[in-house]
Amino acid sequence: MAPDAMRTAARSLSAARPVSYWLDDPGKPAPQPALTGDEHCDLLVIGAGYSGLWTALLAKERDPARDVVLIEGHEAGWAASGRNGGFCAASLTHGLANGLARWPDELAKLEELGARNLDAIEEAVARYGIDCDFERSGEIDVATEPHQVEELRELHAEAERLGLAGGSQWLDRDALRAEVDSPTFLGGVWDRDSVAMLNPAKLAWGLKQACLGLGVRIYEHTRGLDLAASGAGMAVRTPYGRVFARRVALGTNIFPSLVKRIRPLTVPVYDYALMTEPLTEAQLDSVGWKNRQGLGDSANQFHYFRITPDRRILWGGYDAIYPYGGRLDAEHDHRPETYLKLAEHFFTCFPQLEGVNFSHAWGGAIDTCARFSAFFGTAHAGKVAYAAGYTGLGVGATRFGADVMLDLLAGERTERTELEMVRSKPMPFPPEPLAWTGISLTKWSLARADSNGGHRNLWLKALDRVGLGFDS
Repeated sequence: MAPDAMRTAARSLSAARPVSYWLDDPGKPAPQPALTGDEHCDLLVIGAGYSGLWTALLAKERDPARDVVLIEGHEAGWAASGRNGGFCAASLTHGLANGLARWPDELAKLEELGARNLDAIEEAVARYGIDCDFERSGEIDVATEPHQVEELRELHAEAERLGLAGGSQWLDRDALRAEVDSPTFLGGVWDRDSVAMLNPAKLAWGLKQACLGLGVRIYEHTRGLDLAASGAGMAVRTPYGRVFARRVALGTNIFPSLVKRIRPLTVPVYDYALMTEPLTEAQLDSVGWKNRQGLGDSANQFHYFRITPDRRILWGGYDAIYPYGGRLDAEHDHRPETYLKLAEHFFTCFPQLEGVNFSHAWGGAIDTCARFSAFFGTAHAGKVAYAAGYTGLGVGATRFGADVMLDLLAGERTERTELEMVRSKPMPFPPEPLAWTGISLTKWSLARADSNGGHRNLWLKALDRVGLGFDS
């Protein structure tokens, strides 16, 4: 980083609060009391992020008489659900390219289910009056290098050939810069219909309120410590009590699963983001962005960025930090060297915004798996269901995962449970030090490919052949 660029980036961070912008909200709801003593229910849901909240809500919608309890180790939406970029995508496969590579024969069905799922989210937001700034403004995949232009064109042409392009549109350099102006933009694909922008914390808080309104009993600051069979059902021990349930749904995602055998299928990756102060009218005019799309560049080490209703720009991604041993620790939630790197990249993308400051800088862990998209299953003779591995695209896909878990717990054969995507599992990550070594080599190789015209080395080609990966 050049000295002048470093000074500009450092100055922009001088007043940044080390907390998620979304969670730094005076309207944040008070937590529900912790569980003390014993509880009994038909369905126990563990985890009050999107996965658990959707599961509890849909369980009550399917059967209003079902007795549902939801426990959360901290507070609803405090982890990944309150720290992400607010991109709510229809894709269930972490994008079209990943879906084509892994489930080409059922991709059309997966795309259809994803579109229906996003429609259902929009309907739920309206039905329950969830004030989460939901805007179905779409997303633009941006090329910032010549090889990315070719790759995006080819993928868009393949989507058109398969009848999966939907409302997407190729934008050349001038058309793209007329939408959002950056000298780094060379072209892109605007998916107009399949992505919505929203306030992620407010979505979680709204789902919590909707659950309470339907009679779900929610206990926060109540961690599930262990899971064991109890008669015809299950028992979960908590710090101050126990919950006895006929069925259990695990929405714990990156946190260590109470079904220990699936723990090797995910690893934590720490992702980081910045939020600017509100732009002035003149600053906003210099960028354009009238249609308020989300954007993401097409590098292996990519950035995602979007504009908020109060004219701030969120800028995140690039670094993906895996802690040795997969150790979750709050000290990883902040990484000044990454914030500095992100700020420098921001001003490279938008040099016309030099002088803008960042108001918030934060990070958090996401659960990634070797196939980049969620996996599902049951344990304890079908009395426990789980979904995990969303790899950063869980804002929308967790609702689909909630439906899958409820189908599995009911023992039902549905269009969801018949999917190969649902019936299969990703490959596990190896034990340490192999996991650390492999992930480090993969990150190095991805960075090298970005700087070498997209050419993948032998290591990445070998991973491609066996269907393994590590998302940046």
